[in-house]
Amino acid sequence: MEYDIQGDNLQMVCCHLSPGSRVYAEAGAMVNMSGNMQMKTNMKGGLFKGLKRVLTGESLFMTEFEPAGDSGFVSFAGNVPGKIFPVVLSDNDFIAQKDAFLCAEDGIDLDIAFTKRIRSGFFGGEGFVLQRLSGTGTAFLHCCGDIIERTLAPGEVVRVETGLVVGFESTVSYDIALAGGVKTVFFGGEGLFLTTLTGPGRVVLQSLDVAKLAASLLPYLPIKTSGN
Repeated sequence: MEYDIQGDNLQMVCCHLSPGSRVYAEAGAMVNMSGNMQMKTNMKGGLFKGLKRVLTGESLFMTEFEPAGDSGFVSFAGNVPGKIFPVVLSDNDFIAQKDAFLCAEDGIDLDIAFTKRIRSGFFGGEGFVLQRLSGTGTAFLHCCGDIIERTLAPGEVVRVETGLVVGFESTVSYDIALAGGVKTVFFGGEGLFLTTLTGPGRVVLQSLDVAKLAASLLPYLPIKTSGN
């Protein structure tokens, strides 16, 4: 499969498929496709895997795309302003936040992963359930805002505001820690906890938390009063 990522802040990825190649995506992610592209919706992996995907915010059903006869293309886009980035896997795992998955080659398996620590699930911003990508091929994730990538050395630590972690390799340890002292916690404006990622491995961060974006827009939304 060949692909190209188009656009700046409202990106979409166009996947060019040869005969016999397939990609799958969450329901509603497709934005355009060639006339010979065939779609098939199913519970990829069966009912149990479909129900597990629901826990991560994905749809129960996935849509598969395969060209008929000749080569074809199909494009996908996220539902918030942001960037799309590829994750190339070869028998290694990548852990992603809920709702980050956009589409993937057929050789990629989408499953769930649980945080190892109770406090990480409660306070880490991502909850107990994350997404696990494994297999061989290329998957595409969508983030809110811009992408920041870092490769951590063994033992290297980066602390991130909760909600800004898009994903990380399975070799990276994920935990949470207090943001600082008492004054920092109550008056620093950064929240009570920060996510702590410890290398080795690649981490992918985003510059914008969609929950904060939604909260910042609330004062500008019309208020419906009773009787109207």
